[in-house]
Amino acid sequence: MSTLDQFAPVLVMLALSAGLAFIIHSVSRIFGPRRPTERKLAPYESGMKPIGEGTRRVPIKFYLIAVLFILFDVEVMFFLPWAVVMKELALFGLAAMGVFALVLTIGLFYEWRKGAMEWE
Repeated sequence: MSTLDQFAPVLVMLALSAGLAFIIHSVSRIFGPRRPTERKLAPYESGMKPIGEGTRRVPIKFYLIAVLFILFDVEVMFFLPWAVVMKELALFGLAAMGVFALVLTIGLFYEWRKGAMEWE
């Protein structure tokens, strides 16, 4: 049995899904009501009129919190499977995870020095 035969059902399902999405979108565009008004095209902000520009500068604090989230998210994503097969990987697996943990620790200290751990 070739690889193509194994993935044929998946390819058929992807093609059917894409075709159905295209058909639904096309029918909606053709038959759906379109009456754009100034009020409908305005940005929605909790029922209030927009104040200022829509593109404001975001404080660096949000960036640091996002980096912190990614740091710990990636850590969990790699530590969990490693813990499952730890005995099979032996010393090489331990050394590789040690290097990985060192890189994460450096990232954590970077975040700490930048003040992302302080809540205001």
